[in-house]
Amino acid sequence: MDRRLVVALLAAIAVVVLVVGSCAAGAVLLAPQIAEVLPRMEWPSAGTETVPPLVTEEATPGPEETRASVPESEPAASPTPIPGDILEGASAEERLVANVYERVAPSVVHIRVVQHVSGREGPRIEIPGWPELPEDFYRRGEGSGFVWDRQGHIVTNYHVVRDARDVEVTFLDGGTLPAEIVGTDPDSDLAVLKVERAAERLSPVALGDSDRVFVGQRAIAIGNPFGQEWTLTTGVVSALGRTLPSGTSDFSIPEMIQTDAAINPGNSGGPLLDREGQVIGVNTMILSQYQASAGVGFAIPVNIVDQIVPVLIEEGTYAYAWLGIVGRNLDRETAMAMNLPAEQRGALVIEVVEDSPAAEAGLQGSDERVTRNGATLQVGGDVIVAIDAQPVRSMDDLIVYLVKEAQPGDRVTLSVLRSGRDRQMEVTLGRRPGE
Repeated sequence: MDRRLVVALLAAIAVVVLVVGSCAAGAVLLAPQIAEVLPRMEWPSAGTETVPPLVTEEATPGPEETRASVPESEPAASPTPIPGDILEGASAEERLVANVYERVAPSVVHIRVVQHVSGREGPRIEIPGWPELPEDFYRRGEGSGFVWDRQGHIVTNYHVVRDARDVEVTFLDGGTLPAEIVGTDPDSDLAVLKVERAAERLSPVALGDSDRVFVGQRAIAIGNPFGQEWTLTTGVVSALGRTLPSGTSDFSIPEMIQTDAAINPGNSGGPLLDREGQVIGVNTMILSQYQASAGVGFAIPVNIVDQIVPVLIEEGTYAYAWLGIVGRNLDRETAMAMNLPAEQRGALVIEVVEDSPAAEAGLQGSDERVTRNGATLQVGGDVIVAIDAQPVRSMDDLIVYLVKEAQPGDRVTLSVLRSGRDRQMEVTLGRRPGE
C-alpha cells in the first residue's frame, strides 16, 4: 500500500477519536447546565395509559371486569360523612348541597350496557387474504339511573339501554348486579330496569313536584359523566316548558326543565334534584356543538315520569293519546297572512295524517303557500284554539294536554278557526302508531 495513503488513513482515524472524545467530555461538563435550562420531560412508565378515554354518542366504554358484589345482608351504603370540623367553615349553600349529596348518592346507580349495533348490509364481499367481517357488532356504553322503589326498579333513559343485550347496575357500595329491562317508552325516552336486591339495601328517591318548579331555583345533578362515578354538579333551573324531540321517536317531550347544571354524556338517566334532594326531573339531553355541556341541559319533568313509570312497571309500554296532525305555532306573521287578527294565537295544522283521528274528524291541513318578507309560509289550515275548553295558544299547549290529560279512546272537543270562522269538532283520539 502506498505510504502516503497509510499516513492519511491514520490521520483521519486520529481526528475521529479526538472529535468523539471532545463531545463526550463536553456532555459530561455541560450536562448540569443543560438540565437547569431545559424543562424536565417524564415519559409514562410501562402500563400507563396516556390516551384519553373514547366516548360513545351517549357514554364512555365500560371496563371489562365486574366488581364483586357486596353481601346482601349488609344495609344500603351511604357516602363517608364529611367531618364536622370541615363543615363548620362551610357556607349555608355548601352545607345544603353536601347534605343533598349524602342523602341521595346511595339512590343513584351507574349503568353499563353492551349494545347491539346493526351489522353490514348489502352483498357479501370477500377479499382473499382479508379476515371475514362479523355479521354483528357490539359496543359498550354507560349512563346513570336511580332507585325507584324497594322492589328493585331502576329508572333511566331509554337511549341508555336501547338495543342492549346485557345490562348491569352498580351501586354506591360497589355491588354490581345484572339488570332486566322491564319497560321502555321511546316517546318519553324513559326505561325501567329491575335488579334482585334485598329491600333494606335499596334507597328509593323522594319525588318532588315539577309543576311547582320555578326559574332560578337551585338544581343539583348527580350522575356518571364520562364514566366519572357519582359526580355532583349544581346550577339553577334556567327555563321551563320546553318541548323538544325525544330523539328516540317521532314525538316530542313536553314541559322539559332547562338547567345550566353541567350535564354530559354519562349523566343521562340520572336525577335532577331540588334543594330538598327531591327528584324534579330525569337528565336526558343537552344542546351543544361539542357533545359536552354548554350550560343548556334538559330534564324530563318528574310529574310526567311519575305518570309513565308505574305503567311501564306493570305493562312494559305506555299508550299515548294520538290526534294525528303535524302542526306549528301560529305566529303574528302567519296570522296576518291568513287574514286573522295579528294577536291571534293557536296551533296551526300543517298536515293531517292519513287514516288518523284528525282525518276522520275532518280537520284540514295547510294547502297554500305565501311569501312574506322573503319567507315562505304555509297557510290555510285549521287553527286549533282550544281542546275541551282548555285554551291552546301554541302546539306545546296541545301536546301537553294530549300527554297529561287524555287517553286513547277519549272523545274531545276541538275549537277550531277555519277561514276565520269558529267551529266545534268532535274527535275520538287514537293510540300513537308503533305502540
